[in-house]
Amino acid sequence: MGVMAVCTEEEVSSMVHAFYARVRHDEVLGPIFNAHIHDWDNHLAQLVDFWSSILRRTGRFTGAPMPRHAALPGLTPALFQRWLALFHETTGALPNRAMGEQAFAMAQRIAQSLWYGYQLSNSPDEVPADLVLDGGPPCA
Repeated sequence: MGVMAVCTEEEVSSMVHAFYARVRHDEVLGPIFNAHIHDWDNHLAQLVDFWSSILRRTGRFTGAPMPRHAALPGLTPALFQRWLALFHETTGALPNRAMGEQAFAMAQRIAQSLWYGYQLSNSPDEVPADLVLDGGPPCA
């Protein structure tokens, strides 16, 4: 007997679309995302695949997000923290609590990983700093 999925595909899609609607309208993150994403429909479809792979183990996502994020200019810990705060707001409002908690825990790990990768790519001679995470336990 297979492991029961924490959520449905519709719940994944709804979460992704709700979250990125917040991001696109955010006064700080919106201009950054809107300047770099030229086809939101395609990007959202990729993000649904990404989160479906994480939360439902579908294996649909095949991209490599690290190089694209590392190439962005001027990212700071505050931007990652703001992204996480919006993600926490979105997942905190989900009726499926198990999904919300699992998604937020994974988002923290993803943000930390992308921040490490960003620092290593842009300042290879410096020791990367941890991302201080608010709103939840620190990343392990």
